[in-house]
Amino acid sequence: MKAGFWIAPDGAESAVTVMPIGAEPLEAGRDRRTGTLLAGRDGAEMVARCPRVAALVPLLIEALAAQEAERPGRLFDLAGLDETELALIADIVGEGEVAATVALPDGVVAQIREATMAGLWRVRFADAEGRPLADYLEVGPIPQAIRRAAAMAAPTITFGAPPPGAMNALPVLAEIRERMTAWQPGQPNHTITFSLLPMSPDDMRFLQATLGDGPVRIVSSGYGSCRVLATGARNVWSVQFFNASDEIVLDTLEIGDVPAAACAASEDFRDSAERLRHIEEAYFR
Repeated sequence: MKAGFWIAPDGAESAVTVMPIGAEPLEAGRDRRTGTLLAGRDGAEMVARCPRVAALVPLLIEALAAQEAERPGRLFDLAGLDETELALIADIVGEGEVAATVALPDGVVAQIREATMAGLWRVRFADAEGRPLADYLEVGPIPQAIRRAAAMAAPTITFGAPPPGAMNALPVLAEIRERMTAWQPGQPNHTITFSLLPMSPDDMRFLQATLGDGPVRIVSSGYGSCRVLATGARNVWSVQFFNASDEIVLDTLEIGDVPAAACAASEDFRDSAERLRHIEEAYFR
């Protein structure tokens, strides 16, 4: 089997590791249920001690019920909440199938985790020393921090002669350059499937060196296992699907918006609003 477009560095186990702040990596079979604290003996007392959280829940339900995939999301700032309130928030939203790390200028890092309710995200920023800068919930298809960071990538690519052994790198790079500069928001993504192309290892190394590393790393377990990586070229994403043995079964580049494998769809918001409404009725009324 061919090596993927994005391959693991020497000694690393996988092409990307995403470690959200205060959380472990995504693992198959991990318990991500909500309500562990709420369902405990002290759940009612905790709710009584957290009126600001109780007031936030219906606002989240309203935002989820009104959200559409093509519309900008809404932010709900968690600054000022104490440890008990933040623990209750974490218990309500749980941990879902998508996690991401975003590298921003000046060493700032955004750590992102989707809730068990698709389309609801916990977003936390820290500076280069790990000090917290911001903490909020976001309702939307994908957090805006991901799109904004990806937009900082180079608007075009340049490349010279390929190395000996390369076969198709130049026409693929020419296609990428044309598509990335022509793409406009709202247009469908264009996909290049390396699994179906006669690409040599030299081709893949030249492509990776030309496009470079980007600032966004996303891991999703909702489609089997999927890893989405922004390249150093604007609007160009590596999307890889893996089997249970962590072997690549589909290796692609998507040129356009954040790939759909990482995003919530419009129907997800309706389902998530209903799930959160059930939690509200069970524990906050």
